[in-house]
Amino acid sequence: MPQFCGVTVRISDNKDMNVPPAPRAETLRDRYRRRLPHRLEELDGPVHGAVDLPLHIVWSGRTNYSLDRPKSCMTLYRTVLAEGMREDLAVFLNRRLLLEQWPVLRRLISPHLRDAWEDAFPELVRSAPSAGTAA
Repeated sequence: MPQFCGVTVRISDNKDMNVPPAPRAETLRDRYRRRLPHRLEELDGPVHGAVDLPLHIVWSGRTNYSLDRPKSCMTLYRTVLAEGMREDLAVFLNRRLLLEQWPVLRRLISPHLRDAWEDAFPELVRSAPSAGTAA
């Protein structure tokens, strides 16, 4: 057995483990699924004005967004979807705005995040007429 700093180290290739590691894609989908609201109606965030995101969601760069400017609003939604916890989603996202933006937003987020949301909320797929063609 190899030694490291005078300590004998047993190196394992995990062959003794009965559980194979989860594929990365499934791990990411599970992480996003755990954050989902139970219903889209829980998304009761603002629809107008300025929003300041906390540092646990956006830890560097821009933290202030305007919901009245489409690009800024889209960036806020993209950031909160990817980094926010369930409580953050309810506070910062609005169901109506999410449904309106989803046809474009779904193309700007990771496939794992998109799949988690669309699997849980079929109304998002219905709001995206090009859902079958976008990746």
